[in-house]
Order: sequence, then structure tokens, then C-alpha cells
Amino acid sequence: MSGISLSQATRSYHSPGIDETAEPIGQAVPGEELARRLQDRHGHLDIRQLLAAVIRDEFPGHVAVSTSFGIEAAVLLAMVAKIDPATPVIFLDTGLLLEETLAYRDVLQSHLGLKDVHTLSPGPSDLKAFDPERILSNDNYCSLLKKQLLGKALRGFDAWINGCKRFHGGERSRLAVFEFVDGQIKINPLAAWSPARVEATFRELMLPLHPLAEKGDTSVGCAACASLAGSAKISAPAAGRDGKRPNAASTRRHGWPR
Repeated sequence: MSGISLSQATRSYHSPGIDETAEPIGQAVPGEELARRLQDRHGHLDIRQLLAAVIRDEFPGHVAVSTSFGIEAAVLLAMVAKIDPATPVIFLDTGLLLEETLAYRDVLQSHLGLKDVHTLSPGPSDLKAFDPERILSNDNYCSLLKKQLLGKALRGFDAWINGCKRFHGGERSRLAVFEFVDGQIKINPLAAWSPARVEATFRELMLPLHPLAEKGDTSVGCAACASLAGSAKISAPAAGRDGKRPNAASTRRHGWPR
């Protein structure tokens, strides 16, 4: 997909709750200013209106969704699917994900009718080039590799939607709905949502749960940071940092669940 400039991507959006006399966002707006104007115009909207605005009007054909297919992922994906199920969905598989997460991806893709899911994985040569001395900790390894993969995946898009929420804490505690990050507009439509609202929406929309959520897990990422130790298998084929499924010795060495 060939990209367009941020200024070209802006559109006027008319929807209930919006002043239909509003002028379109400026045609040559610097990124941070564009994020501020988008925040002013759309940041207060209901999530369905907000997603319709960014997918159909502000960035038509040039916005993607990133997801981990984790515990909370179904809520955002369900909302996006109702607006446009052909919206590109980017899923990063570092090779350390749990098999349950890969299975959940397939379940949600079918259940929600998602038409354009891209699973991006590094090959063994990519892993070796990324950390040839194997000196990074698991946390740094996963976060840095995901950032590298995401940067490549988002080329050609002007904006991307993700499921970050303020209750996740840390730097996210003051999260705005619209940000300008690394040359693109980052959209956080669930920023102000609470855990209770996420849970209620799962029930309202009758969304399938992640297999590990059904077992009581509250957070699932890669095998190195899964909170339900010993409950899941590491994904194949690129299960280890060297492209091989780790054995018992390597799981102890890397801190993966045994």
C-alpha cells in the first residue's frame, strides 16, 4: 500500500455529536498539531463514532490496527470490524508467543469476520542479526523486536489504532486518544476505558475469551512473560530466539515457563 501525507489524509467528518459546520482540519498541519486537532474534534466521541471518523473519513485506506490478540483484544477488534472488517490488522509474532494466542487469533478472525489480518514474524536470520550476542533481556528483546517489526509493518500508513489504556499504568496513565509518534498518528480509542467496561463489553457483544483467560490468567504475552507459568506451549515454528523450539534447559536459561 502506498502512503499519503498526513496533510492529504485529513478529512472533514460529520456525525451525530459533531458540529457539521466545522471546517476540515488544515491541509498542511505539523504532526503534533494534527494530533491535537484530531483530539479536539474526535477525542470526546463514543468509540463507534471515533472509529468511524478515523477509518472512513480522516484516514480512509491509510489506517491499520495493531493487536496482540491478548486478553482484551477482542473488544477493539469487534468495534473495528463493525465499521470496516477489511481494515488491515497487524499482529506481531516474535516467535515467543503462546500457542493459545495463535489459536485465539484464528478464532477472532473467523468470529468477527476480519478480512485482512497480517501476521508478521522474524526469520532465524532476522533474529540472529537483531541480537547476535544474545545479550538482551527477554523484556528488552521482545519490546525492541516488536518495535522494529511494527515500524516495518506500518510503512505506507498514516495512522494506526491500538488498544492501549490508561489503567495499564506507567507511561500510559496519561494517554491521549490521539498522539503523534514516529511520524504517524497513533490512535488510542480505549484510552479512558476501565477494566469493568472492558469486561462488560465482552458480555454485551458475547465475545469469545482468550483460552488462558478462561483459566484465570490476566495477562498473556510471550512465553517469557506469561503470568500462568506452565499452562501454555510456545508457538511453532519459530519458538526460540534461535528459531528452534526451546527445550527444558533453555526455558530455565531464558526464564520461560517450564
